[in-house]
Order: sequence, then C-alpha cells, then structure tokens
Amino acid sequence: MLKYLRILCLFVFLSMVQLLAAQQTVGLFQNSPEAYNGYTLFSNNETTYLIDNCGDLVHTWQSNYFPGNSLYLLENGNLLRTARIPGDFSGGGIGGRIELFNWEGSLLWAYEHASFDYHHHHDIEPLPNGNFLLVAWERMTPDESIAAGRNTATVTDDGIWPEQIIEIEMVGTSGANWVWEWHLRDHLIQDYDATKENFGVVADHPELVNFNYPPGDNNADWNHVNGISYNADLDQIAISAHRFDEIWIIDHSTSTEEAAGHTGGNAGRGGDLLYRWGNPQTYDRGTGMDQTLFNQHDVRWLPEGHPYAGALMVFNNQKFGNQSAVDIWEPPLNTDNHYDLANGQAYGPTDLIWTYTNSALYSSRISGAEPLPNHNILICQGVGGVFTEVTLEEEIVWNYINPVSRNNGPITQEDDPLGNDVFRATRYGPSYGAFENRDLTPGVPIELNPINDDCVISMTTSVNAEHIPRDIRIINTLVNEGLRIENVNNRNLEIEIFDLLGNLVIQQSSNDLKVEIGMSDVSNGLYLVQVKDRPTGVRWNLGKVVKVY
Repeated sequence: MLKYLRILCLFVFLSMVQLLAAQQTVGLFQNSPEAYNGYTLFSNNETTYLIDNCGDLVHTWQSNYFPGNSLYLLENGNLLRTARIPGDFSGGGIGGRIELFNWEGSLLWAYEHASFDYHHHHDIEPLPNGNFLLVAWERMTPDESIAAGRNTATVTDDGIWPEQIIEIEMVGTSGANWVWEWHLRDHLIQDYDATKENFGVVADHPELVNFNYPPGDNNADWNHVNGISYNADLDQIAISAHRFDEIWIIDHSTSTEEAAGHTGGNAGRGGDLLYRWGNPQTYDRGTGMDQTLFNQHDVRWLPEGHPYAGALMVFNNQKFGNQSAVDIWEPPLNTDNHYDLANGQAYGPTDLIWTYTNSALYSSRISGAEPLPNHNILICQGVGGVFTEVTLEEEIVWNYINPVSRNNGPITQEDDPLGNDVFRATRYGPSYGAFENRDLTPGVPIELNPINDDCVISMTTSVNAEHIPRDIRIINTLVNEGLRIENVNNRNLEIEIFDLLGNLVIQQSSNDLKVEIGMSDVSNGLYLVQVKDRPTGVRWNLGKVVKVY
C-alpha cells in the first residue's frame, strides 16, 4: 500500500512540476477594457493575418511571396501589400512587387517596380486619390557618383543607391502610371571636391543632403529609407532616413519637374527638404550630443483629434543603445506651413512632447508605432513580434506575441517563438469601411495548442478622455423601438452603438436636444452606447442598454 501511495505521490508531483513548467510563449497575454477594440493586421510570411482583440483569427489572405515589407487594408476591403522578389539590388527590406487582393483573396493587380536601375523596398503609402507612394533604391553608377561629388574611396562597384519616391496609379491588372516622381539625386550637396557637381558649404544648405554622410561609409544602400507617411492637409511627405538617423519632409504639391529642382510647389522650394530632424550632424549644425534619433522606423503624423495632433512620431530603435523608445515631437510649423529655422541653427524642437520606453522594449531593427483613435499607441516591437498597446499615461492595456514563424508557420504554444519578427502591425476599428457587410466571426487563435482563456472583447472603442459631461445622458436604458439621448447643450454628437462582439451596429450624427435613434432592426441583447463630440474628437461611453421586444 505504501509503495502505491509513493507512486501516486510521485505521479502527482511530476504532474505539478510539468504544469508549473508549462508557460505561455505566444498569442494574447493581455486585453484590458481600456484597449482600443478592433482588428490587428500583420504578416511575416506569405499569409496576412487579421485578428481580433482576443487574438482570435478573423480573416487571412494568401500570397506566393514574403512581404517586402508593409501592407495596408484599404477602406473598400482590398489588401494592398508589398512582396519580396529577387533582382539587381540586394539589401534589408527589399521588396520589388506590390499586390492588390480583394477581401475574398483574389489577386486583382500586381506590379513589379524592379529593374537594373531601381528596386522598391520597405514601404508604400496609400493616398486619398486611390494612388500610392512607394520608396525605391535608384542606381547611380560609380562614374555618376564620382561626378556628383562622392568621395571616390566610398564608391562601391554597384555605385550608390539614393532614394526615389514614385506615386503610382494602378492600371488594369498589372500596369502602372508614374504620376509623380521625386529623386534624391537632384538634391545633393558635397564639400569633398570643388571640381565636381553639387560643391558647396554643407551647413549653408540644410535643404540639401550631404552626399558624403556618413563620412567614410562605403555602403551602396546609402540612405536606407524605411518608412514614408503622407499628410493630406499639408500635401507633404515625411520620410524616415534610417542611415542618417533623421526624419525628412518634402513637398508633394510640386509637379515632377518642380520636384527635380529648387523652386515651385506650395512651399516654393521644389523638391528640396522642407524640414529635417533627429541628427543635425548630417548638415553640420550639431554634434553627436545633439542627436536624438537612432536607427528609427515608421514615421507618422498624429491625426486630427489626437491630443498631439500635427506632431510626428517614430519608433526610436536604439535610443538607449539596447533599449528602444517611442518618441513624439512637434515640428516648428508656422502659419504659412513652413518650418521655422533660425539662422545657423539646427531645426527644432530640442524637447519631446511625449516618450515611452521600458526595460523590455528593444528592437534593433524594423518596428513601428501607430496612434489609435482612443489616443493609445499600438507598438510593434519588430524583433520578436511583440505587439503592445499603451495609454498616454504609459499603462499597458493590450499585449500579444506573433505566433507565426516566418518559415514554419504557426508555432505550438509553449515552444520558443523563433523567426516571428514583424515589420509593422496595424489596428482597424470595427466601424472601418473595409468591414462593412463582412463576416467577422472570430475563429480560433493562430497558434497551435492554444491556451483556453476567458477573454472578452471590450465593447468600447476608446478610453474616455474626461468624465462624461452632465449635459449628455441616456434617457431609457431598456429600449424597444428606439433609444433616446438627452443633449442639453446641443453638442454636435456622433453616436455609435456596439454589440457584445464590438461590432458597430448603428452610427448616427445629431445636435438635437433629444436624439432619437431607431433600434427596431437590431436583435435583442446588450449594447454599448458611445458618443463623440465631433468638433473636439473627445469620446465618452454613456453606458449599456438592453434591447427587448
């Protein structure tokens, strides 16, 4: 009897050890009510994934190519993605092909921006007119590079690859019109050889790019632009110049001819840089002590309605050596939509308006940060595929680790997540146009052998920016034909009603004293009511209502 008791105790002990040893390695780790409810898009292999806030799979798209690197879900439900193809260029972030899939997964259009003279890499940016911008290397031969004033000791056999930015109009199923072009080779300066082109005093021309920075560097991939962002209000383009540790802004309002010169466009400066920030050493107006960006990625303008609207944000990869940060700063934009620059000084500001870091936040490459409608920030820690949502008060409210190995597909829970790096992750809200009349029924988590959890989708799409004002309230929480909201001060409101899965079921705008919202067409159940003050963008959760017949 004692023998069997010992065996039983040993079995229980070993089971407990095994249970304690088991630990979660991938998938959803946290989903707090303060997280922005929506669907997160990402990819690191031929499959593009869309998950809900519980980490459950909602939709996928399948390509024959690895991403190269960015991808976007468009308002009409189409997926615009980059793809990696071989060519005459080779470097980190190489792409070369752009694909457009419909929601059902059919390939609608594909175009290869790749030749001996140029090759797309890293990023694209959809535009309001249906076109998109792309970034590409552009070859300058060794002779062309030397003639333009490049230090002969740093010219490779492949020449030098300054950037081009092309606006692409999709034509047919595989055609493309280049409707606008900008070429960095048109905006150079150098102080190396007075007998060559572009000679001048670098510090006197911050609008031009020093062809011999970094000094002594012999990398053909000279700038390594890894991100591009468009501001429709300004008609300007922000560029993340990785190897310069800088953000550049150029004018998109120019014609292609004006973009090749130094006059024209809204700013009157052609294709020259309107603004640059992060490392004033690049134009001889600072030292290493003045550098603020270090191998940054994913530059973005913060949108209207955000507390820091108009500011710029990046993932600052190596800000603290082996610790990253997300930084936000306000460029010195004046009333004429120009950027202030004091004579002989570097572009400001000298201080950030917000920054976030922690001891675990580090990615030596790739990565990004996205502003969400509730003012939270979705951070993609690229190396290791860690997605983290934080509030502006620096509280972590959502955390997920990509459970997909680049070469081997979904990872088994409890296995080490190797090869799961992700270039960027993007969150789309339930009311995003792409989801209208789409089946968003959640499936199972992506990872194999997932852990059962009690995750519940938060019905809020934003954190209250302040306490609910006294002049707005729900009159009837038990509703039949319609919901009534009191709006004492005639605020210009947008009312949104969500079901338990976080799906937007009703959206209505009104500034009436008493807002009437018809609910006869929705099913019985519990719903969350949210309102937004349209002029300020501030959102409040008014509470829950029950629909009954």
